[in-house]
Amino acid sequence: MDTNNTEVSIFAGGCFWCTEAVFLELKGVSEVVPGYIGGAIENPTYEAICTGNTGHAEAIKITYDNREMSFGELLEVFFATHDPTTLNRQGNDIGTQYRSEVFYLNDFQKEMTEGYIKLLNDENVFGNPVVTQVSPAPHFYPAENYHNNYYNQNKTQGYCSYVITPKIDKLKKYFQEKLK
Repeated sequence: MDTNNTEVSIFAGGCFWCTEAVFLELKGVSEVVPGYIGGAIENPTYEAICTGNTGHAEAIKITYDNREMSFGELLEVFFATHDPTTLNRQGNDIGTQYRSEVFYLNDFQKEMTEGYIKLLNDENVFGNPVVTQVSPAPHFYPAENYHNNYYNQNKTQGYCSYVITPKIDKLKKYFQEKLK
């Protein structure tokens, strides 16, 4: 991949197994790393962040080719594949670690995200206000290796089949042209 066209985005939209599975399907995406961001301790573990006491969000760091997938298109998929109107919650996953947040890496990402949220709210797309936070990206800590590509390696596991598979089905239904 030509590194001149490589960009990185960081999204938190609930369980990182879910968001990783969705973004791995997209054209131009070369890597999706699950991890932790936005908390108070260095080198957090999954067990620590699951308590909800570290302040970290489960997030994904997406590396992509901007000739094949724009930041705006990533935002579109992000907001369509989780509920950005629930504070610190996605379905049965409850706690600050499951918050909806875009961690921007530059002014362009910040402005695009804020503009997109304003549009979603102005158009009342979800019927409730979007509570997604927009924050500068602090240090991103990659999660433990067993979280990598979790869904694709565990599709028959209960959480995967009942929570993640419907998200993938929705992605395939509404974003066919953006899939690999």
